[in-house]
Amino acid sequence: MPAKYNQFRAMLAITRASLIGISRSPSAIIFSIFFPLIFILVFGLIGNTGGQTYKLVLDPASDQANPVLDSLKNKSNIKFVTYDNAEELESELIKGRIAGILQISKAEDSGRYDISFRSTTASSDKYYTFLPFLENIINKIDRQKFTDRQTIAIVKTEIRPVREYRTIDFILPGQLGFSLLSAGVFGVAFLFFSLRQQMVLKRFYATPISRTHIVLGEGISRVIFQLMTAIIIIAIGHYFFQFTLINGWITFLEIMVLSILALLVFMSFGFVVSGLAKNESSIPPLANIITLPQFLLAGTFFSIDAFPKWLQPLSRSLPLTYFNDAMRKISFEGAHLSDCWLELAILGGWGLIGYVVAIKVFRWE
Repeated sequence: MPAKYNQFRAMLAITRASLIGISRSPSAIIFSIFFPLIFILVFGLIGNTGGQTYKLVLDPASDQANPVLDSLKNKSNIKFVTYDNAEELESELIKGRIAGILQISKAEDSGRYDISFRSTTASSDKYYTFLPFLENIINKIDRQKFTDRQTIAIVKTEIRPVREYRTIDFILPGQLGFSLLSAGVFGVAFLFFSLRQQMVLKRFYATPISRTHIVLGEGISRVIFQLMTAIIIIAIGHYFFQFTLINGWITFLEIMVLSILALLVFMSFGFVVSGLAKNESSIPPLANIITLPQFLLAGTFFSIDAFPKWLQPLSRSLPLTYFNDAMRKISFEGAHLSDCWLELAILGGWGLIGYVVAIKVFRWE
């Protein structure tokens, strides 16, 4: 008499086979283990820095020996900077690059200090959190030195109205940059792998059209589509959320030129991935190795200054960082493309490296 079919053993066999299949899938490992660990690491590092980093200018007339200043200098997220002249300092204040100017003077006939903090509305994203941070430092000193409700210092603020730096002015460039990066890497990688797998590229190769024009044709279509996407993102940001276009149409056109250059650079990474990929399931892990670090470390959601000092050089080596920096300088600070020559040069350098590698690994079938 035949043995009764064992459903439980069959279920265990399916479970075992499925586990083996999952463990052999690079995408499953990357998305299930690697990505969460990376997010935990990045946000954990931000938390360990003590919060946002503040750049301050100490007025030369300030008292140099007082507990408030000593406490500030001991904080890892406080950086005192100096400028050669008043014009340069004023320019940095208007552009919102520093939190403000701090002046500390000793009050007459008392052990108290008067603290004057001067800033502009362009730095609102910085001083809104710095002033409570400063008050916490003063309160801590008070608890250590006084028991009768006295205070070591009184803070007076002077905020001068200029252009207000809104959250959208920081977030939108990062989101546009990541949109271009994702389209350049994922879009090109999947497209060219599919064309190669279906032997379409090989058929193209057999026609009179040159390799260069094949790649250019596909590349131009990507550029046109992504520029339409960029226009929509910028239009919604400007008209619905007051994203700053400081010089109007001139700024918009310069952003479009910058976006074209960035997309051409990012597409080179997509060609590299499509050439390296052995099968379709290996494309997402390879593409995310390129895109994820830039998504997290290139100033997309928060300033690079929020990271530990040892991590900042890595952040400043990523191509998306330089697109984001140039975009913010052009849109909010009123810079032109010619003023962003360093960012453009580094982007161009990354593009050169990307296409050299892409040519080496490119395959027709």
